[in-house]
Amino acid sequence: MKNWRPVWARTAFAELPAARRRLGVGLFLLVLSPLSVLAEDQVRVGESDDFVPLYQGKPYLHVIHEGRSVKVQRVQDPDYVLKGYFAKTARKCPPFCIQPVAPAPGVATIGELELFEFMETSLRDGTGVLIDARTLSWYRKGTIPGSVNFPFSLFGKGADDPGVIQALKAFGAKERGEVGAVERVLEDWGWADATDKTERWDFTAAKDLVLWCNGPSCGQSPRAIRALVDLGYPEDKIMYYRGGMQMWQLWGLTTVVPRQ
Repeated sequence: MKNWRPVWARTAFAELPAARRRLGVGLFLLVLSPLSVLAEDQVRVGESDDFVPLYQGKPYLHVIHEGRSVKVQRVQDPDYVLKGYFAKTARKCPPFCIQPVAPAPGVATIGELELFEFMETSLRDGTGVLIDARTLSWYRKGTIPGSVNFPFSLFGKGADDPGVIQALKAFGAKERGEVGAVERVLEDWGWADATDKTERWDFTAAKDLVLWCNGPSCGQSPRAIRALVDLGYPEDKIMYYRGGMQMWQLWGLTTVVPRQ
């Protein structure tokens, strides 16, 4: 194997100055090194019985949270057991009642795999927003990476509330201003596209939203979703991660504590 190069190549390589030969070898190894790391990672993930991936074929993913990359993965401790608040199974109802699967007609309910996909597509390219709809005190204890905090109580304050207006604009909605009589008639008759528009808001370019809270017995994100629908936000642009923080932690998935 040591004479794998043809004679002309061995001769040419030998005639190169020593410094240039060392540089060439170094560049060759530099190119190979990422491939070696990838191969080792694939072996570790694909063949190790001890490694627990996010799901089959996907060891982990990365999301940007507060300007830094966070790796989302499962806890690798086989003895890991959920403890504390989210390990409780019995709470007073109300307010901790099991929530319906669908919080509002037309709103899709998703699980962890769908949330992973959302993180790697819409959230990554800026066309989606992952919303922690819990109160600020809960958010500060720890959140799902990539989430921003818009407390559920905000959206119930009404269409004229400055915070609501600011939030809708952050989600990509645009205020329409004064709608002319002709334009209104054309929209009412179906001659002009009024899809995803209300008298006040144009949601045509609005982002896809995923809202979540503390789990299947938490009513905060369902309330936020229903309030958004009442404000005119298109149902097909809203998703509900019903499992919330309880299921996220039950699966041993990465959480982060916000800086502020």
